[in-house]
Amino acid sequence: MASYRKRGKYWSYRIRVKGFNDEWTEYSESGFHTKIEARDAAINKEVELKSIEKFAGNMRFKDYGALWLENYVKDKLKPNTYKTYRNAIEDHAVPVFGHLNLKDIRPMTYQKFIDGIIEKGLARTTARRVHNAINQCMKRAVLNGYITKNPCENVVIKKLSVKKLKFIEPDLIPQILAYIYRRNYTYGLFFETLFESGMRKGECAALRLDDIFWRENILRVDQTLEFQPENDDELLGDTKSYASTREIKMREKYMLKLKTYIKYRTEQKMLVGELYNHELNLVFARDDGSPLPKSTLWNSFKSAMEHIKHESLPIHSTRHTHVAMLIEANWDMKSIADRLGHHSPVTTMNTYAHISNKVAERTIDSFDDYMDKLGEF
Repeated sequence: MASYRKRGKYWSYRIRVKGFNDEWTEYSESGFHTKIEARDAAINKEVELKSIEKFAGNMRFKDYGALWLENYVKDKLKPNTYKTYRNAIEDHAVPVFGHLNLKDIRPMTYQKFIDGIIEKGLARTTARRVHNAINQCMKRAVLNGYITKNPCENVVIKKLSVKKLKFIEPDLIPQILAYIYRRNYTYGLFFETLFESGMRKGECAALRLDDIFWRENILRVDQTLEFQPENDDELLGDTKSYASTREIKMREKYMLKLKTYIKYRTEQKMLVGELYNHELNLVFARDDGSPLPKSTLWNSFKSAMEHIKHESLPIHSTRHTHVAMLIEANWDMKSIADRLGHHSPVTTMNTYAHISNKVAERTIDSFDDYMDKLGEF
């Protein structure tokens, strides 16, 4: 039921609508010249919000998937089928896009999800089994009018080859950082952060001052920077997946460098004054507080690689290099997966098998040297 109120010359309305999760949502609008205008607008808004197509599409996949399992699968299909469908929804889909609204799950999002199952090293039959369950779920969403089109249609399930990832030998990192630091202090610490944390460049570029927890030596990752947004509202977005939202424990020596850098940034803010972009509150930014340009980041890294006469590699290779260092430091795959923001250690093991094998060769070489010194027996 709507309520109306007049303030000064204008009327306003306020309505409450109950959603599919039995949660009440309140809406209001003002600026109407008469009560009749306000009433008509309130009626139109109620009709719009109660429209299944527009309102139900705002339900999160996590919530809809649970409702679908309860109402259409449990006690209606065989127990094993229910178990299979529940596994597909809860263990595979929800961790990746359970936080998205139904209407925001695009065909490309779903295709990447299916590809990700293969990349984890799971069988194509597993991908087909997961797809069958989620496809049935989304078909029902279309039949019920929750969405107008099933994003699971026309998905391609094929065996994907995992690329051999290239990384930088860890002993070259000091030379790379020294070169970049000489050119620019901010860029130097930015790349040191990548090597130290394993963050993606967009995650690092999106770090805010509020994401630093000094007492615990932790950097929080809960968003990513879109370097080429269509509008300002899309500058900062969600991380690659639900699991990518994480807290990364950093070394004390690094945090001391970061603290010195923050003091430097504070001085820069004072010099720029009112022109500084305080709203973004970025850790790594240009002198006016705006985001670091993607092209300048790439040029800095490319120049550093040329300086040490190394083959050209993408900035993302810093993430692979971090993994190589963790493997050399004898980290287990579960800990590495958590630090990288992978949903499963299986993903990490399959993605970094090449790096792991190369490090293993280096390890066996050192063991061979040890045995030579010890003497054969």
